[in-house]
Parts: sequence; C-alpha cells; structure tokens
Amino acid sequence: MPSIAGFVLRMARESIPAGNGSRTQAGMAEALRVDLGTVQGWESGRRPLANMKAGSLLALRRRLPAFGADPQVVRLLEAAMDADRVIEAGLAGPDRDPVHPLGQWVHTRETAHMIAWALTGTPPPSLAHPTPSRRGPVAKGPLLPVPERTAFFSHLRTAAESASRIEESGVLLGRQALYLTSYDQSADAASWTAHALHARRGVLGARGWTPQWAEARSTAAALARLGDPQPLLDFIERSVIDDDVAEAANLTYWAYWLGALAEPHANDHFMRDRGLAAWDPITLMRCLVYGIHQAPGYVDLYIHSLWALLTAHRWLPMASPEIAGQLSERALQLLDSGRISSRSKRELSAVYYVLHENRT
Repeated sequence: MPSIAGFVLRMARESIPAGNGSRTQAGMAEALRVDLGTVQGWESGRRPLANMKAGSLLALRRRLPAFGADPQVVRLLEAAMDADRVIEAGLAGPDRDPVHPLGQWVHTRETAHMIAWALTGTPPPSLAHPTPSRRGPVAKGPLLPVPERTAFFSHLRTAAESASRIEESGVLLGRQALYLTSYDQSADAASWTAHALHARRGVLGARGWTPQWAEARSTAAALARLGDPQPLLDFIERSVIDDDVAEAANLTYWAYWLGALAEPHANDHFMRDRGLAAWDPITLMRCLVYGIHQAPGYVDLYIHSLWALLTAHRWLPMASPEIAGQLSERALQLLDSGRISSRSKRELSAVYYVLHENRT
C-alpha cells in the first residue's frame, strides 16, 4: 500500500532549499550515511519508517531540519506514521489485531487529515503547498487504489458495528471508526453512515456531560461532514451550553484535537478536567481562529468554543493582539454572512465586544 509517512518524508526532503545537496535522494542518502535504496525504500513504503529503531528515527527527524527541511512538515511524520498504522489495520481486517489502533489512543486532527489523504486524495491543509515537478509517472499523494479503499471502509464499518462488544477500548474504537466512515462518499456508504449515526439518537439527545459525551460530539460532527448540520447545533444547545463540565470538555477536546495539548491519551477521560490548565489557551485561540474559515460545516461549534474560551480567559486579546485582530475581521465577515445561527450571532457579537474592550 502507499506509505503516508513516506510521502511526508519526501515532501520534507523536497522542502530543502534548492542547491542543498541533501535535497535529492542520493544527496540525502550520502548525508545520512545510508545507501540510496534505503532512502528510496523509506519514501516508497518498502521500508516503513515505523520499523526503524527509535533512536534512528529520532536522529532522522532531528537532522532533516538541519538540512533545511521545513520543520512543520517534519513534525507531521509522527501523525503520518499513526495514519499508516490505522490504514494497515483497516486493510488487514478485523481478525488481524485484537486491539485496533482506533481503540488504542485518541487521535488528533493531524492524524485524521493524514488518513483522509489516503482515502480521498485531499492533502492536509498543512501540506497543501506546491511541490516540485517530477519526471515520469510519479504519484502525487498516498491515495489508496479503489479496491483497497473499498476494503478499508468495509472493515471500518465492521469495526464500528462490533465495537460495543469490546469492553475496554470499544467506546473509543466505535466513535473513531464511525467518524472515519464519513469520509466514504459513495452513495451506499454515505447512506450506511448516516443511518448508523442517526441510530445514536439516544446519545445525541443527552443533556450536559455524560460518559458518552465524546461519542455524541463525534457523531454530530460526522453528520455535519455529511451535510446535516442540525445535530451539531442541537448538540451545542443540549450537551454543551450551561454545563461547566461539558464546556470544559469541549475546550479540552479542541485543545487535544488541534495540538494545543500535546500529551497523548489512551481514552476520553482526560476531557473531564475542569481546570483548563493542561493546555495553552493562546495556542488554542490561534488554532480556532485559523480553522474557522476552513470548516464551514462546524462554524457554529467554532464560534461557541471561541466565546467560551474568551469568557474563561478575557485577557487573551491583550496577550495576542495579532490573532485578536484576525478574529475581529472574521467575526465581522461571519456576522454579515447570514449563515450562522441566532445563538452564534449573539455569541460572536459578544466575542467582538471582548476583543475591542481589551484591545491595546
């Protein structure tokens, strides 16, 4: 199968400035003191990066920026290797590994974007920049062939259906597998996913924080991805607003999903931390502001989350005037767009007031 990590490594190499000998496969092989076939194997997936010794992999990730590679691309190697594990497990089928990677740890947006790259051909926004022209029939991304995509989604649906029978990791496996099925846009698959998601009406109908809160959030988000925004609006109204634990969980989940909370977690329990001290609020505000225009289906959740974040930390506009200025511009655009809910208009107006009340 195509290697997502191999493509990211190739993009990291190609981000090295022209004229630097390490920019070519041969030059990098020489600089790393390995043979050319090793570098070619890493990039093609014949020699998966995940199979490297930990020390060798760490040395590679540290040396790439020293060669001039874009640090942001190098940073994505870990998410790409995680995505390769999920894809490999999905292609192997339900009987290959008793503990599916989707049930082993809570995934982040970077990992989800990497998986989606292999399933839809759409590169992650963090990698959506021009790549050098190449000679010959070179693949532009790690898109799985149609038969493999079909098999992956079939196994993913099986994993989602059987997750309830797994005691420890079943809840996490179920919600993450079901969310990923929303990337399958074929008519029959989209219908199955929509039916499976709507079958969780009991989870979506709960008020405030419950042990199934993260599952309800993922379910509503997946339905929004499929073009049905109402469950997400209802989730905000019923399962987030006016509940301190749920409000904190929403911000903490955002922090983890967007990278403001770096520590990996094996389950969803970490979201119940009401202290809001485990992550950096400035980083979260930056990520929410940058992402609000990239995910129109989730715009109301972005708005409520920004409102809650600025309510909890009214000093944020003074700590980061540049980000506050960008949010102010986008707030005006959204208020004039007519495509947000009445609650979002009220909350965004309050955000705009806080921004100008605290400007320096």
